[in-house]
Formats: sequence, structure tokens, C-alpha cells
Amino acid sequence: MSDTLQALVAHWVRPEIRELNAYHVQPAHGMIKLDAMENPYTWPEDLRDAWVELLRVTDVNRYPDPAARALADRLFEAMAVPHGMRMMLGNGSDELIQMVTMSLAGPSRCVLSVDPGFVMYRMIATFCGMRYVGVPLTADTFALDLPALLQAMDEHQPAVVFLAYPNNPTGNLFDAAAIEAVIRAAPGLVVVDEAYAPFTDASFMSRLGEFDNLLVMRTVSKMGLAGLRLGLLAGPAAWIEQFDKVRLPYNINALTQASATFALQHKAVFDTQTAAIRRERERLATALAAIEGVEVYPSEANFLLLRAPTGKATAWFNALRDRRVLIKCLDGGHPLLRDCLRPTVGTPDENDALIAALREVAAEV
Repeated sequence: MSDTLQALVAHWVRPEIRELNAYHVQPAHGMIKLDAMENPYTWPEDLRDAWVELLRVTDVNRYPDPAARALADRLFEAMAVPHGMRMMLGNGSDELIQMVTMSLAGPSRCVLSVDPGFVMYRMIATFCGMRYVGVPLTADTFALDLPALLQAMDEHQPAVVFLAYPNNPTGNLFDAAAIEAVIRAAPGLVVVDEAYAPFTDASFMSRLGEFDNLLVMRTVSKMGLAGLRLGLLAGPAAWIEQFDKVRLPYNINALTQASATFALQHKAVFDTQTAAIRRERERLATALAAIEGVEVYPSEANFLLLRAPTGKATAWFNALRDRRVLIKCLDGGHPLLRDCLRPTVGTPDENDALIAALREVAAEV
């Protein structure tokens, strides 16, 4: 980069953006891919054939329905959104987080969440010129530190509090009574992010309307439609109508609308897959916990958080990658995640490969 170009970039790009690192996705070609919390199962052939026939008659020369009404109707039913609530769709949950944050941004306002938590809350707050306040979870069980949360809300008066339920990257469910206390005490909006709803029975969706400041966010990514990039935000109309003003036109493309509507007509197929993942989660957790030096934390998501012996996480991660097994190394991302690794729950064969590889690595490294 020339000195002139470097000076131009430094002058015009906001300093807080220049200081960021772009979101990194690991190369995964040829790997057993257990790093991104994806559903590992593809569609059955008969379902795939019917989907291809649908796409064959789906025209893309016209703009899509801007409100995605057919898809929204399916999502209301599939996600059990309470009667009287409104819904807004986004190009994945990330776009919904951005729309909420853009709408609430202002001088001295902040976004509040917990750490370690979903990295996009912090990144999007920065994108939108807002401060981010992260309240540490408890060191032993990654639980909400309710007194610290209440104190932080009183001190910083956040415009919005994001809470992932179950939490990413720890996989645990926060105490529902503690979340309710946060909702009641929050000066602004509380968004409960239920991205991993298919893997737990806990939800705040049925409680929409009970609190004026509660919204619930979901995604279809974890149920097996990650490639479609579709999320939803549900809650009282007064909030959704305002956030919809910053939604870019036609943000849900025609192929996503057609494909997701079709997939939700066959939701039982994906429910069967997520049930299998839940069973495998328990088997995988038991097997990994039996490996010497491995501590596995309870999970209600489709991944496990595990802690390697002191100073071994990066070496174990690299050794697994050398064996063509790709997981996520969280060591160095947050002090509470020291020595931590995060594998996604895969198919039985993929999980067996991870178990066998980690047994070798633990013995050799």
C-alpha cells in the first residue's frame, strides 16, 4: 500500500473500524467440519428433488415480496409466535442485530451483553458507533452474575441488552428468573437471542407481550438451513414497526423465501435431525469427558465447550486439524475461555472421528 493510499484510508475510515479484525472463517476444505455450529445433515433425496422442482419455476427476474408474507406466515406457526405479536425478517440474525442497534444508536448510548458471549453484539455495536459494555459471567459455571448485571444497567443505562439463550460460546442456559429480573430492571430493550432453540426446551417466545421491552430473536440456521441466511425478530408491533424502517428493501431474496417456505412445510424432517443431534450431544459429551485432562461443560446447544489441560488448547486444536478434524479454538478470546475448545455436534461418524482423534491427541501432545 502506498503512503498516499494509506493516508487516505487512515483519514476517512473511522478509527474504531480500523482497529477491528474482520470476522474470520476457517478454511474447511477436506475437513470434518465441526467448527461452525451447523446441522451436519443434508436433505433427504426426495425432499431435495421436490425443492429443485420448486426452484425450477421460481422466477428471479422480478424483485421478491418485500414483506415475505408467505414465509412469515409459515414462521409464525413454526416458531409459535404468540397471537398479536409482529415479526420482522432479516438476512440472518446478524442483520436483525444490526437493524436494532442502528435504530437505537445515539450519543452516549450503549449496547450491553455478557462476556463471553456472541461476538457480533460487540462488533455491530462498534459498526453503529455505540459503546459496548460486557458483563463477565461467573467463572465457575458461566452463569449470569445478576448483581453485576443490575449494577451495570443502572450505571450505563443501555439502550438494548442482548442475551443469548442458550449462550454462545458456552452452550449453557441462563437462569430464567435471572433473565426476567434483567427484563424488569432494564431501562431499554431486551432481546433474547434464541438461535439454538431447536436444541433446548426453554424459551421466552411464549412470554412475548408480558413485558413491554422484550423481543425474541430466532434463526433457521441451526435447524439445518444455514445457507439460506434467515432470521426473525418477534415482539410488540410498536418496536417492530420502528426497526422495519431501517430494513433495506427486498432483504430476503426470492430463492430464500421460496426455499425456506418449502422447508418449513417439511419441518418434521428437520425436527428429526435436531432430535438426533440432541441425542448425539449427550453421547459425545460423555465420551469426551472420559478423556484424561478434558473438562466438558453442560450444553443446551448443538456444540460443546470443553477445557483442555493448562496451556494445551492451541496445540490440541492444531493436532486435531492435522488429523483433518476442524473445531473452534477459543483460547485467548476471553480470560474465562482460557484453554477452551468448542466442537460442534456432528453425525455419529463425525463424532466418532473427533473422539478417536482427541484421544490420540491427549495421549501424544
